[in-house]
Amino acid sequence: MVVEGGGRRRDIRAAAKAAVILLDTHAAIWMAQGHRRIRLLDRFPRIYLSPASVLELAFLIEAGRLRLGRGQSLITLMDDERWQLDDPPAAKWFAGACELTWTRDPFDRLLAAHARLRGWKLATADTLLLERLAPSDVIPL
Repeated sequence: MVVEGGGRRRDIRAAAKAAVILLDTHAAIWMAQGHRRIRLLDRFPRIYLSPASVLELAFLIEAGRLRLGRGQSLITLMDDERWQLDDPPAAKWFAGACELTWTRDPFDRLLAAHARLRGWKLATADTLLLERLAPSDVIPL
């Protein structure tokens, strides 16, 4: 018996293993909380957190919009084993962010520029990011 498309599933898995994912800040929050919307990222072994997300998380905590669990801190989030903290070259990163004039959100600019600079996919549920970035550059959550 011949089964059509048997290789496609392997191709999708291989592509997922090769892809590198940068988490939008809310995606990192969801991953830390074990939210169901983040499950599709389980197939991607290389997931990164941006320093921009660390700063945004600090702002959210300071503004009272986010509370960390007992024993958690920004340091423990940065060192979480589910992702690695990336360190892109700042001059190129910020120059790329300056070109993204379609948003006034500085964190969206920084995250989109970070993903673009590295050639990674941005995992996000942000409507504007999903509309403005190429479908090949995002993982919709």
